[in-house]
Amino acid sequence: MSVSTGNGWAQLRHQARSLESQTESYFHKYSQFSTASNIPPKPTDDEQQTEAQIKDLLIQVHKHLHQSPSQSASYEQTADTPSPQREALIAQLSRLLDSEPALTTSALKSNNLTRHREVLLEHRRELARLTSTIADTRNRANLLSNVRSDIDAYRSSNPATAEADYMLDERQRIDRSHSVADGVLSQAYAINEQFGVQRETLASVNRRIVGAASQVPGLNSLIGRIGAKKRRDGIILGSFIAFCFLLLLYFM
Repeated sequence: MSVSTGNGWAQLRHQARSLESQTESYFHKYSQFSTASNIPPKPTDDEQQTEAQIKDLLIQVHKHLHQSPSQSASYEQTADTPSPQREALIAQLSRLLDSEPALTTSALKSNNLTRHREVLLEHRRELARLTSTIADTRNRANLLSNVRSDIDAYRSSNPATAEADYMLDERQRIDRSHSVADGVLSQAYAINEQFGVQRETLASVNRRIVGAASQVPGLNSLIGRIGAKKRRDGIILGSFIAFCFLLLLYFM
């Protein structure tokens, strides 16, 4: 009895995990309908089929709910037997767990059963959320489409008004272009003003340095000597480079 019960538990758990994975894949496909750029006004055949497949996995069926514990333990799925849905599988797992003696009942099995129930509830909430999101997206798209259709119909029936609206739209676009140009010019003026402030700051620093140098005895002459030495070194280095270049041209 324990071997048969263990085999039945393992088989039912494998089916439950397989159906959970299948539900996740259907959710991934179903969620793409809510993010479509151009959602159709009515559900497509693919959307309806995917929703029906998810509901078939999440709804409760009663085909296997009235089996006895011994029948559930010895249950073997055949090729022509339809797979029980998730609610039925959880019910079978619960009956198998209840049929075991209290001393041999595994805490791991109880945790597994609780986890399957929690996942089922989460998937049902996810289905309700996705269904509501798709419905809201479709209603919003239909509302915008109806508004555009009404506007187009009104403009087609009133050509003068349509032309006036077109001119008004063009005026608004020109005003927006002018606003962008004004913003760019304002930034340019601000940058130019910052450059002027920095130039005045550097000039003030230079004046302070020159003033400090004039107050220290011999500092100006020292700075002049340093400058003259740099110029002399530059002349010597330039002459040497020119000599090397002429010598290279002579030997070539």
